Amino acid sequence: METVFLPDEAAAVQFARKWADCLTAPCVVYLLGDLGAGKTTFARGLLRGMGYDGAVKSPTYALVESYAFPDKTVHHFDLYRFSSPGEWDDAGLGELFASDSIGLIEWPQQGRGFVPAADLIFEFSVCGQGRNCTVSAQSETGKRSVDLWQN
Repeated sequence: METVFLPDEAAAVQFARKWADCLTAPCVVYLLGDLGAGKTTFARGLLRGMGYDGAVKSPTYALVESYAFPDKTVHHFDLYRFSSPGEWDDAGLGELFASDSIGLIEWPQQGRGFVPAADLIFEFSVCGQGRNCTVSAQSETGKRSVDLWQN
């Protein structure tokens, strides 16, 4: 587990961009934190680092936004509006996970018991004018990603 201080949005985006080459499919990433803590900013920076230059919007109302790359698809989920965890299955979201996909899940606790287990957890918290991000690996895949990021 490692905590990084991100003094501003530019630093948060740069931090996320550095992770772009560290995540390989299949991978599940939980993005934790209160509203406004930086979860979507991280997702946007990560996608930019992967080479996506289109609009990256929060999937709060759509539940999921998907981004296709030559070697993988990134699915960005936002479960904030779930009223029960079973909505994950009702919406058929589990069908989006494949050997060539990376899932970024905001508010995964809203789908507890249904969302796939995390390989990595990024937990964001407000710290003064900036943010702290605590990164923890939850699997061998996550550990490999952390090793790539640290080296």
